[in-house]
Amino acid sequence: MQLIYIILIISFFYANYYKSKKSIHMLQQNLYNENNRYIKWLLKNDQQFLGTDLFLAGVVIIGNCLFTIYNLEFITNILIIIIILLLVLIGTNWKKSIINGQNKKKLVITARVKRLIITTVVLYLIPTILLFINGNNLKNTWLLILIISLMTYLNQFVVFIAMIMNTPIEKCVYLHFKTKAQNKLKSMNNLKIIGITGSYGKTSSKNILSAILNIKYNALATPRNLNTYNGLIMTVNNNLDKFTDIFIAEMGAYVKGEIAGLCRLIKPKYGILTTIGTAHLESFGSEENIIKGKFELIESLPSDGFAILNGDDPKQVGYKLKNKVKTIWIGIDNHDVDVYAKNIKCSAKGTSFDVVFKGDNKSYHFETKLLGNHNVYNILDGIACGKEFGIEIPDLVTAVKSVNPVEHRLELKKLGNFYQIDDAYNSNPVGAKRACQVLKMMPGIKIIVTPGMIELGDKEEEYNKEFGKQIAEVADYAILIGEKQTKPIKDGLLEKEFDKEKIIVFNDVREAYPFISTLATNNEVYALFENDLPDTYNEK
Repeated sequence: MQLIYIILIISFFYANYYKSKKSIHMLQQNLYNENNRYIKWLLKNDQQFLGTDLFLAGVVIIGNCLFTIYNLEFITNILIIIIILLLVLIGTNWKKSIINGQNKKKLVITARVKRLIITTVVLYLIPTILLFINGNNLKNTWLLILIISLMTYLNQFVVFIAMIMNTPIEKCVYLHFKTKAQNKLKSMNNLKIIGITGSYGKTSSKNILSAILNIKYNALATPRNLNTYNGLIMTVNNNLDKFTDIFIAEMGAYVKGEIAGLCRLIKPKYGILTTIGTAHLESFGSEENIIKGKFELIESLPSDGFAILNGDDPKQVGYKLKNKVKTIWIGIDNHDVDVYAKNIKCSAKGTSFDVVFKGDNKSYHFETKLLGNHNVYNILDGIACGKEFGIEIPDLVTAVKSVNPVEHRLELKKLGNFYQIDDAYNSNPVGAKRACQVLKMMPGIKIIVTPGMIELGDKEEEYNKEFGKQIAEVADYAILIGEKQTKPIKDGLLEKEFDKEKIIVFNDVREAYPFISTLATNNEVYALFENDLPDTYNEK
């Protein structure tokens, strides 16, 4: 084996190490192609296949043609040197992309990722070993060079093939841990299980409920946003113990039937439905499917359990339940409910409001560090559930006051010389509108920083344009992240005759911080960071 081939192989692995790291990261962020998310990302980001990678494929194909026609060894050596240089350049470029990228959610090296890495390495070793075995047969050498070069160019698909090859193993692993979780739940006869779902507000409602119930019980909530099958299984197996009185399970879904599956897994007796909107409309297919999908939780509850529903949500009020579970209605605008809030006042310090319970002539004053009316809804869910579980009202007042803001969900914090309202985690039309309402209540200069909303199907452009109109009514400056992604927002702003000079477009959210700091002089500045798209949506 000539030295030049050894250098070629080292360069080949150098390039594919960094490309594979990026591909696996994107595969993980796209939930291992659940509902074809990874494939859709590949189709939307076809520019990733251009540039040096494409040039490499071209050089190899030309080299094959030249060798076939002239059969000259020196052509092979010259072109292999060019290929080595291109591979090194590709690896270096992808390395810089990873280091300099936003990496809002880093690659988590789980057992599944380790298995995926091993399979990917094996796929790349096959042509490499053949190249070693091949010896000096130049015809076969060029064929193998063509294969490894195309595997570099199509790295994202190689990783995807590795994932498909691992599917039988992953199914066995999943079934093992699923059975373990189900057996554990069966052994805990006195455990109360509460399911929480909705188009938005799930995580906030879950954390608020956990804080309220923990004033009297030992309640465990699913950590972070672990709201999928694997997330619930992991939580049950790793966190649930014999001292847990109540298990609060957040349930997320991208398609109809998913919530029903989660309910079969953990069998909740109690359920909370936050608010139904258009989040994940693209994967659900229609608003009707979203409504039915969310009500799968409520319709899975036994008759001796209870459901907490939002009386201000027309999609919930108009729905006809197919079971006879006890329902408790909460609201703000609608006072013909079991629990409602009035006299809501917001400031930079938080929110205060009074709560009225059906059949009780008194009203009870509550205060919270959380911002916005939508958080009042989430607190009302927790108050209603806590009261059903026998927690006294003075204890409910204390618990609500102690609730801390959920990270990245209208979290108010001081950054240098300005205040950031961090609402970076996801976004949807109703949530974005409510965030704008919170910004409107703040004093001083008001700024919004956003890349817009995603996964809204054919209505994505329409909703983002409407979002732009809402921004125009409350903000002094609009900072848009990603020119292509935010074009509908810009159109909405301009339609409302928003000052063009105060529309700033950046490709990286980090560029917004120094710009905002320049505005924070004599006036207070409040900057709402609405949504923070994953790395799969970066514009380069």
